[in-house]
Amino acid sequence: MTDWNQIAATITAATGHPCQPRSHRELGGGCINRAFVLRDADQAWFVKLNDARRLDLFTAEAAGLEALAAARAIRVPRPLCTGTAQNEAFLVMEYIPFGRAQALSPSDAGHQLAGLHRQTQDGFGWVRDNYIGATPQANDPEPDWARFWRERRLRPQLDLALARGYGGRLQDRGQRLLEACPALLDHAPPPSLLHGDLWGGNLAYDQAGRAVIFDPATYYGDREADLAMTELFGGFGADFYAAYHEAWPLDPGYPVRRELYNLYHILNHLNLFGAGYLGQAQTMIERLLAALG
Repeated sequence: MTDWNQIAATITAATGHPCQPRSHRELGGGCINRAFVLRDADQAWFVKLNDARRLDLFTAEAAGLEALAAARAIRVPRPLCTGTAQNEAFLVMEYIPFGRAQALSPSDAGHQLAGLHRQTQDGFGWVRDNYIGATPQANDPEPDWARFWRERRLRPQLDLALARGYGGRLQDRGQRLLEACPALLDHAPPPSLLHGDLWGGNLAYDQAGRAVIFDPATYYGDREADLAMTELFGGFGADFYAAYHEAWPLDPGYPVRRELYNLYHILNHLNLFGAGYLGQAQTMIERLLAALG
């Protein structure tokens, strides 16, 4: 049973104001963590829970949220504290009530995402490793983008797939694709601050119609990797993309790079959720190899 009193004590220590929980309501939709809204007489917080051994998952997420918030480009829930209570790890953050469908502002969201991507640094990677879903994601610094994508993203997913029994054609063709990464990543992107896992379920709008992004897998990389992920499971709508392209047009050749970037997420889904994603991963690899001519 969740120790809400211990979580409240940690909130009290973080804010300097007594937290005396009155209610906690579980929210649906998560496949990795449990999520709740915790309330006292005056405030509400969003709380994620997992096994205590997964605390690093939450400290990594909090660090990512802090980095995104510091860019002051697009709204994110502010992390408050992390910790463990009995056998559970927890992450407490700002609770943002979401708005109704008619309040959505996709054009603003496109402009704001471009503003986030304008935050750059000298190399690719990040100050710490983190997670893509529940899968560890390495962010060791690397000056060369094609090498970063090959060694920090695609190769670990293919290695994990092999360890889980997905060998054969996936590995044979996958190894050819790894060799082809420099040819496929045929532009020189600046290292942009990325959300890292920006599918439709990780963007919503607050009650004022402002875009909110959450559940990040933050690092500095090619901004097209974020854009590609937004298109993987349905897309964000024409107004969103028109606004982004108006703020910062994409380089020629994006459709092929989009396939390469989204392959990472499909391989991760294969490793997390099973063989239902194997055929899609293999088809994507074949299309990418065919694009080499």
